[in-house]
Amino acid sequence: MIVSGGEALVDLVPADVDKALLAPRLGGGPYNVALAAGRLDVPTAFLSRMSNDRFGDALLQRLEDSGVDTSLVQRGDEPTTLAVVALDDSGAARYSFYTEGTADRLVADPGLLPGSTTILSLGTLGMVLEPGASVYEAMLHREAARGVLTALDPNIRADMIADPDAYRERFASWLPSVRLLKVSDDDAEWLAGGVDAEQAAASWLDAGVDAVVLTRGGDGLSVFTADGEVATAPAVDVPVADTIGAGDTVHGALLAWLARRNVAQLPDLTPDDWTQALAFAARAAGVTVSRSGAEPPTSNELTPRQNASV
Repeated sequence: MIVSGGEALVDLVPADVDKALLAPRLGGGPYNVALAAGRLDVPTAFLSRMSNDRFGDALLQRLEDSGVDTSLVQRGDEPTTLAVVALDDSGAARYSFYTEGTADRLVADPGLLPGSTTILSLGTLGMVLEPGASVYEAMLHREAARGVLTALDPNIRADMIADPDAYRERFASWLPSVRLLKVSDDDAEWLAGGVDAEQAAASWLDAGVDAVVLTRGGDGLSVFTADGEVATAPAVDVPVADTIGAGDTVHGALLAWLARRNVAQLPDLTPDDWTQALAFAARAAGVTVSRSGAEPPTSNELTPRQNASV
């Protein structure tokens, strides 16, 4: 089972051509990862704290409708985190967050995850906002130590990081416990203080990560291991509605591909395996960007060729 831990929130997304009206869309990086994996018919659970408000109820129901196990979800009377989304002419998203006193940052440590857990995925605001960030950090180290395949997508929201240097140091402390690091090329350069993304990936592999997947927007995906860049996949050419949830879909689909094949050790994967995995993740993300908001595809929405690749 995949466990995705972190924030669940509501994106307020432009809803008209003038981008003056905002409509609520359910989301959050780790939440979207859980949706993406669950909709691909892979056993998946979500770990977070959700509000008892109407947004929290809707977030929980959407997980359940997508086949995601919600038994690890905690509830509280605190409000739901909000994110105001601004879209540029290409559909790229920029976020402003309202997080003070919200439910997801108050998640409690659940202790050891269920014995069926094979993959733990963390990231985005869950690894930034305290006190929850310390809870997830402890889980990362604990589950890695007992052999769970750990995955991290930092999904940097720079406006939410008060001390970038301190965050970079903390990020470096996670790497020995991270088996799979998925990061956009822009985030890679931010994390490495302006160093080229490929050089940054090499340094993270030296720090203990088994594989670094770089997403490059319209230029597709690449994976780096101890053997260098071992595989790439092009982005799918589709009309882009917006890019909300694209990276999360890549991450969730990639984890689903690994879980379906019972991959426990990333070094066991061949370059051909990685090529198939990246191509599948790119195709899933192509569906997401073709429609408004973070709406990862279901297995039934993929073509027979795509579905056979899961």
